[in-house]
Amino acid sequence: MVRNVGRTDRIVRVIIGLGIIWAGFTYESWWGAVGIVPLATAALGHCPAYVPFKFSTCGRDD
Repeated sequence: MVRNVGRTDRIVRVIIGLGIIWAGFTYESWWGAVGIVPLATAALGHCPAYVPFKFSTCGRDD
């Protein structure tokens, strides 16, 4: 798996993922489980949705 998620993208994904999980707990909805997806892609550094478009947010330093 080639890394295609840069540092800034990873930080944003973690914030969004935690926000979705928090909203799920707050509103007592199972939709909060969707927050696992951005957390997982941030942890792995790879986003499968970027692959077909050959898109990468990694810079030279990432």
